[in-house]
Amino acid sequence: MNNNKYIIALTLILLNSISLMAQKNDIEKEKWHWDNQLKQDTTAGYVQVIKVDNVLYISGAVATEVTPDGITNVYRALESSLKSFGATFQNVVKENLYTTDIEAMKKYNYSRKLFYKRDFPAATWVQVSRLYMSDAKLEVELIAHLNNN
Repeated sequence: MNNNKYIIALTLILLNSISLMAQKNDIEKEKWHWDNQLKQDTTAGYVQVIKVDNVLYISGAVATEVTPDGITNVYRALESSLKSFGATFQNVVKENLYTTDIEAMKKYNYSRKLFYKRDFPAATWVQVSRLYMSDAKLEVELIAHLNNN
């Protein structure tokens, strides 16, 4: 009987602890969104870069053509996003690439690879029928880790 009371008491303490941890939703976020004072786009409802702890989550940069110039422009925009928090492509750990023409992306991949300087991240490439911007043909998003200082 005493053993049951002990188990019940321990269960109540555990449930109370879990409840207190679940209520703590005060994640500190730092945002960057081009030259926007609000640091976010309220029309579409997104932010270009959000920093939580030492991780950057970078929204997709887009191109209207899957050519060496189009790919280079996407990665230059991503480079600006990384630089907003002092990062480079060597901080990138994950890349998600969405395109309406995977064969063109494969053909011109050398344009992308230049930015990584032979230090490539984990990557997923997906061909899609359409992107958010109706004339976009390529969109790339990144996750980067900052150095712990």
